[in-house]
Amino acid sequence: MKQQLANTVYILALAKKSCAFNAPSVSLHNDLGNPPHVLRRNIVHPSSNSKASFRSLIGRNRSPHFPITITPTILHASDGSPNEEATDGSSSIRQLLGVKGASGTTEKWKIRLQLTKPVTWVPLVWGVMCGAAASGNYHWMWNPFDPNDRDVVLGATDAAKGFVAMILSGPFLTGYTQTINDWYDREIDAINEPYRPIPSGAISEGEVIAQIWALLLGGWGIAYGLDVWCRHEFPTVLALSIFGSFIAYIYSAPPLKLKQNGWAGNFALGCSYISLPWWCGQAVFGQLDRPIYFIL
Repeated sequence: MKQQLANTVYILALAKKSCAFNAPSVSLHNDLGNPPHVLRRNIVHPSSNSKASFRSLIGRNRSPHFPITITPTILHASDGSPNEEATDGSSSIRQLLGVKGASGTTEKWKIRLQLTKPVTWVPLVWGVMCGAAASGNYHWMWNPFDPNDRDVVLGATDAAKGFVAMILSGPFLTGYTQTINDWYDREIDAINEPYRPIPSGAISEGEVIAQIWALLLGGWGIAYGLDVWCRHEFPTVLALSIFGSFIAYIYSAPPLKLKQNGWAGNFALGCSYISLPWWCGQAVFGQLDRPIYFIL
């Protein structure tokens, strides 16, 4: 009786494990020659004479050996089908933006741009604009609401600083973030999205590494240039850029890989996409104080 109870518990444990991993199926074959019973996401009990069938499943013998053989479960990944191009004529634009439905290309500059996912630059560019406005020191070339704020030269200078800060936050540091994320996800993408630039071989691994370093070091150079332009005694923009680059690295790279942790990953995303670009915009046109750190 104890042996049969142990067998029953073992069967239920296997069924639970099958459900937890969402396996396609687990077939349990009775050594006594009875038809196999298949366990799917929900345990399928025999439709008729369930008591007799269950007894035949666990076996009536008192052999110390477990009377059931287990067929190994085969986990099926993506079918590896190619990317389906959009049929509305936007496939070439989708390729440049780095979104699904993109057309294929062999032009390196397009592939490099696709790796940076320009569609993800928008929140950071907007964050820089918000930070500039929050500083209270951004000047318009011609402010329709304030007749005293219509200095064209000063407004053009501030517009240029803001544009450079957007280039820093968008194409360079966000491009670095997206490229390094694709680099560390290349093995997963080879299964789920084999048409992406890295797993498809559209760009070599050496070229990807070179792009990562170019975007990172280029971004840091621009950040330091902004500090010099704004005459910062402490290189605030460069410090923010280095910190953001570190967050981006540990978000994607092992052993920390924060993206696998819900709370830590969400905090890293919020910090990178909201706080840091806001701080950058405010640091370019004003000063960062404690309230802005705590609020964001």
